[in-house]
Amino acid sequence: MPRTRTSSPAAGPPATSGSPAPAPAPDGSSLGNGLRQRHLSMIALGGVIGAGLFVGSGAGIASAGPSIVVAYAVSGLLVMLVMRMLGEMSAAHPASGSFSVHAERALGPWAGFTAGWSFWVLLSVAVGLEGIGAADIVTGWLPGTPQWMWVALFMAAFLGTNLAAVRNFGEFEFWFAALKVAAISLFLVLGVLAITGVLPDVDAPGSAHLAGDGGFLPHGANGFIIGLLASVFAYGGLETVTIAAAESENPVRGVAKAVRTAMWRIALFYVGSMAVIVVLVPWDDPKVVEKGPYVATLDHLGIPAAGRIMDVVILVALLSAMNANIYGASRMAGSLVARGQGPQVLGRISSGVPRNAVLASSVFGFLCVLLSYWRPDDVFPWLLNMIGAVILVVWIFIALSQLVLRGRTEREEPEKLVVRMWLFPVATVAALLAMAGIFVLMLRQPDTRDQLLATGALTVVLIAIGLIRQRRAAAAR
Repeated sequence: MPRTRTSSPAAGPPATSGSPAPAPAPDGSSLGNGLRQRHLSMIALGGVIGAGLFVGSGAGIASAGPSIVVAYAVSGLLVMLVMRMLGEMSAAHPASGSFSVHAERALGPWAGFTAGWSFWVLLSVAVGLEGIGAADIVTGWLPGTPQWMWVALFMAAFLGTNLAAVRNFGEFEFWFAALKVAAISLFLVLGVLAITGVLPDVDAPGSAHLAGDGGFLPHGANGFIIGLLASVFAYGGLETVTIAAAESENPVRGVAKAVRTAMWRIALFYVGSMAVIVVLVPWDDPKVVEKGPYVATLDHLGIPAAGRIMDVVILVALLSAMNANIYGASRMAGSLVARGQGPQVLGRISSGVPRNAVLASSVFGFLCVLLSYWRPDDVFPWLLNMIGAVILVVWIFIALSQLVLRGRTEREEPEKLVVRMWLFPVATVAALLAMAGIFVLMLRQPDTRDQLLATGALTVVLIAIGLIRQRRAAAAR
């Protein structure tokens, strides 16, 4: 039986540390709780398998060579620490604003404003980018059809899904995630059979591709760093499950289960698939970049129509990401408005759905698509750079918030610590130092330096606006 809600989950927990009291939804209603445990479980599984894994990993392999396995393992460890921190806070205080709510409770309204709106920009822009990527695949199948038409069609479909009851979103994501999990699982099974020499007509390569072709670190430390940076940003999307959990029947159980299984999912899907690829296929095979590492591996295994099969899988991953990002952006915007951190019109909830926030997030995403046509040489690249390192900013807010809230929760509500961060506070501080190290590495690389500077400018602007709003709210009281 669904539990009764007495307040909107968008509003989050009661304000503390100078935070203004959260406002109710403008029409007095609240978000629904239509997501089931099976939805959350599959969203958590599918969230690990993003389009970045299929599309972006080829460049990382080309730079790092076989050491890409270590790069994904190192960045995966950092992501597991971040998810554990976020899981601890979200299980204690489930809220559709997730880390934005936690940042506000820990650091003040300015932090919730900055973390929330930067994440909204990231997700909304990503909606447009994923639409472009999906349309590219379909126009390859149906040449002559306009790309913008497919983007508009996908956008309309997921707009309809997200404007309806949240259970519709959950069902779409359940089946999208099931397809992705089945595809990557089949890939891993075929890869292991090939490595062990079980597959007919495929010679087991042993360690030849790991030690040969330039060795384990063919481009030295610099190549490994490039691969490491590529791997860090492939993990985006895991945060959605903590946002979705607030609209489930049992948010605490849902978050706890998702976080506790994060380790084996990351190890299996990311690190495992990278290991299969670099063992079976030479890292410097041109197909790894031209066709993608998964297609190159399936071609090596003699799988018929490997390229077309992976196109379908990548299309599913992109469409899944579009759907999830529209959902996540709308809930983040709704939560911010409910806490007095945005225009009230976006917070209006109807039938358990923040429909104006869904519309605004989708429109912003489609505007990014139009900018890719209208201003492809200046505005659009600037927009891409602006969101390039946002996920790192979000992770820093998560770590800082957990560092503050852990002690407070232990003193005031110890029974709510159903998920605990490992080796606190040492692991939290280590994660923060690792993030600082990634910033330094980004500054050293010309390709990522512009992204870091543009994201830094966005963050500074949002912090300034957040501080001004916070001081005005304090003065008004």
